[in-house]
Amino acid sequence: METIKSYLENMFRNLPQTEEIQRLRNELFLNMEEKYHELKKEGKLDNEAVGIVISEFGNIDELLEEMNIGTIDNRDVYPTINLEEAKEFILLKSKTSYLVGLGVGLILFGVSLLILLTQLAEDDLIFRTLSSNAKYTLPVIFLFLLIVPAVGLFIYSGTKLERFKFIDEGVFSLASAAKVVLNKELSHVSSKQSFGTIIGVCICVLSPVAIFIGSLFGDSFSAYGVCVLLIMIAIAVFIFISTGGVSEAYKKLLKIDGFDPERQKENKVIGAVAGVVWPMAVCIFLFCGFVFNLWRISWIIFPITGVLFGGFSACYSIIKSK
Repeated sequence: METIKSYLENMFRNLPQTEEIQRLRNELFLNMEEKYHELKKEGKLDNEAVGIVISEFGNIDELLEEMNIGTIDNRDVYPTINLEEAKEFILLKSKTSYLVGLGVGLILFGVSLLILLTQLAEDDLIFRTLSSNAKYTLPVIFLFLLIVPAVGLFIYSGTKLERFKFIDEGVFSLASAAKVVLNKELSHVSSKQSFGTIIGVCICVLSPVAIFIGSLFGDSFSAYGVCVLLIMIAIAVFIFISTGGVSEAYKKLLKIDGFDPERQKENKVIGAVAGVVWPMAVCIFLFCGFVFNLWRISWIIFPITGVLFGGFSACYSIIKSK
């Protein structure tokens, strides 16, 4: 019954609080309560009974139209998302998050492959009959062969979500029935994301061990350790993005945890900075590795960049909130 009460509160929240509205709400609650107990006597499960009650009594638009009562918010201006549309967005967000995570993983794997092939060429284990220019050109070609499909995945994911762009901008209203269902499912989704985050963080923490182990066998093996490190980070990033996409979809629809319209500009600024900072970090990493052969220590660029970027994001959020 608590779910039904919460549903009614959300349904009547944006209506004028008159005696007539109060009477209508009380009558609806009594009818829904009676129907709920009837379904329970028939052997229905709690969730099943609540769903049937909400589906039968969930639309009060006709009653409000007969009583000539309107809402006091802007729901007539913004599109209203029902439960079916919300589920469609969540499913699409899950699929595109998987593709984006795969694309990021391909790029990191491409960088790992570049380092691996370059080191194997320096050790005369491959490309022995090729010229020195060809030895260093072929690994770059393999890198771009992986970057191209990754970019394609990014573009495809963006186009699939284009029709839900208004959700990212926060210019929508979520139907009361959908809000109740999504709130109930959010805890389960958040727990899955937390589990994925724990696994991803553990992989990131363990990834430098590959370099330490490689350095025990010589400088060339340090480069192989870097390859393993990048592959482990690629796996971790894929887990972060794929598991976080569904939770992000729920929070966007419910407009919680910073996904309200007022913070969209703030998120865009932080995203733009990230789009500049992280490619620069990769370029510095590759430059230090190839030019100065500092594969053993240049990996520290990534955690330093992460700490600095995290500090910038936190400071910027605090300043904007004030």
